[in-house]
Amino acid sequence: MTLIGDGARLVDVASGRTLGHDELVGEVARAAEAFSALPEGVLFARVPIDLPGVLRYLGAFEAARAVALIDPALSAESLGKLIARFRPGAVLAAPDALPPPGYRADDDGNWVRTSPDGVAPHPDLAVLLATSGSTGAPHFARLSRHAILANAHAIAEVLGLGPDDVAPTSLPPHYSYGMSVLNSHLARGAAIAIEPSGILGRPFWDAVSDTGCTSIAAVPYHYEMLRRLDFDPSRYPRLRTLTQAGGRLRPELVTEFDARMRAAGGGLYVMYGQTEASPRMATMPAEMLAHKPDSVGPAIPGGQFGIQLGDGTETTHPKITGEVVYRGPNVMMGYAEDAAGLALDDELGGVLPTGDLGYLDEDGFLFVTGRLKRIGKVFGNRLNLDDLEQAARTTELGIEIVAAVPADDKVVLFAEGVAADVCKQASRALGERLHLHASGFDVRSIDVVPLLASGKIDYQALTELI
Repeated sequence: MTLIGDGARLVDVASGRTLGHDELVGEVARAAEAFSALPEGVLFARVPIDLPGVLRYLGAFEAARAVALIDPALSAESLGKLIARFRPGAVLAAPDALPPPGYRADDDGNWVRTSPDGVAPHPDLAVLLATSGSTGAPHFARLSRHAILANAHAIAEVLGLGPDDVAPTSLPPHYSYGMSVLNSHLARGAAIAIEPSGILGRPFWDAVSDTGCTSIAAVPYHYEMLRRLDFDPSRYPRLRTLTQAGGRLRPELVTEFDARMRAAGGGLYVMYGQTEASPRMATMPAEMLAHKPDSVGPAIPGGQFGIQLGDGTETTHPKITGEVVYRGPNVMMGYAEDAAGLALDDELGGVLPTGDLGYLDEDGFLFVTGRLKRIGKVFGNRLNLDDLEQAARTTELGIEIVAAVPADDKVVLFAEGVAADVCKQASRALGERLHLHASGFDVRSIDVVPLLASGKIDYQALTELI
């Protein structure tokens, strides 16, 4: 199967060029032919939000070449370390620098491996995405061709995507949520409007209007910003769907944007996923959101949730909290830490322990309550940092954007754009609420919370500020 369904097209806003289905297929076929001739091994593709970047990804996929989608902002040092670990056959759209040892620069702007030390990836392997995000040395989730296609069609089904739909590139392709938007629309013959400025830029919204976008994907930080900007969906007559993933959206924003979209004749779809699931596992139907605003919905078609208890057993009984376990055809094959890992077979068999805590209700709807590993200690007391961020957000104090990181026997919380006296009040309020001394909660003001390219909070950068 192909990712390019009948009628699929790309609209390149920067150049004003539209690639209809036939032209798109031709461009991708030419890229696929070129990539097929490259040396054995995974391909590293640097994929900015532009037409060549999207074609690069699609060409590698259609050539059945395993491709790692690389953030073009990745430093030369970090890219060099990845190349040394995985020995790709080529680095597509390589940086403007000298290639590393064992590679040469070709006329197309790629670094091509000249040394014979490549590893043939597993034949089912299609896409590799970095999963460490903001912490630690990155490793790759190994996503099969079948997993990518299964998830694309499942998401298209629950969102009702068709040939008339148009989605903008609100998220980068190397981020799993951005890749998913691209995949799900093209697989159902819909259109992607390529616009690189980002969801907070004026050119982005001009493109939403000019190209007749019908949906927009965003992460929680984007919704916080859209609220500040007093976003009004009725200004965009064709816009009928907002989707949200990439972390928990606070309940008041779920309620607010649900109301805004319903008033404009559309809907908000809260989604739940992980890179390891290609990437989405659940979608909350827009028509049910008002009844279950804290839920991420049931599993997508073909998927199933279970709850793993402390003794290792699993249950689907309602209202029992434990680790969320997902089963489905979109689960990754496993991780790759180096080149040898690229050749491994499927190690998970369609079963993904998510590392998230949650429970199911009587209707099979999932409620995610936190992360197993996002834990800090305050005077020896273990606290879920996601819950702590939620508790720190108060309209009364004007704290809306806050990020918590552990620091020895306390937690540091960075609050965006608040005064020093507000930080002190927030520390006292958290201490009183959690029955711990206020000194365990070091609330600090920060001009702007640092973000990854995906729009998620860069916790590693915050840790380095402590």
